[in-house]
Amino acid sequence: MEQYKQEFIEFMVESDVLKFGEFTLKSGRQSPFFMNAGAYVTGTQLRRLGEYYAKAIHDNYGLDFDVLFGPAYKGIPLSVATTMAFSELYGKDIRYCSNRKEVKDHGDTGILLGSKLKDGDRVVIIEDVTTSGKSIEETFPILKAQGNVEIIGLMVSLNRMEVGKGGEKGALEEITDLYGFPAKAIVTMEEVVEYLYNREYQGRIIIDDTIKAAIDAYYKTYGLR
Repeated sequence: MEQYKQEFIEFMVESDVLKFGEFTLKSGRQSPFFMNAGAYVTGTQLRRLGEYYAKAIHDNYGLDFDVLFGPAYKGIPLSVATTMAFSELYGKDIRYCSNRKEVKDHGDTGILLGSKLKDGDRVVIIEDVTTSGKSIEETFPILKAQGNVEIIGLMVSLNRMEVGKGGEKGALEEITDLYGFPAKAIVTMEEVVEYLYNREYQGRIIIDDTIKAAIDAYYKTYGLR
């Protein structure tokens, strides 16, 4: 596993973004783990988060793209932090773009924040986590309505590795099948478990035998086959 992935897993835990226990998800599923990207709140956390995203995007999609699109609302700080990281790490100026939930009819009008999109732009979409693909369902037509843009791919922070709406494939795989572009994550839940199981971090075991058993049981029901 790459060094930045190991660091990112530790970063999620220390930032209290990735938790283990008993949680009820929006879907109604009872999950032994929960991720809340809204817990990244400090300048230091956002700077580091942008660096991890930039490294993962660079590894998966290279540098040959123009715009990083972060769907409102959580995608807005993600896109800003990651474009800054691209400039610092790779000397590459990527434009950031996000959407508004409501179209603005005065001043800086339209549905977009940040850079406008134009014909020929190559776009990478950035999100926190995708479980159902609903946000892409909303984002895709917005992007396509701006002109002849090419979507290079999607990057999320964590692949939960659960079956999507169709009940057979994972949410990221469903997105690829439906929209025709790759969907990747900085880390997968499998990598998280592999790295943290029975490993002491900051004086405690994050995933012990009990939590590991609960995760295994969860994936027997909701995991990818």
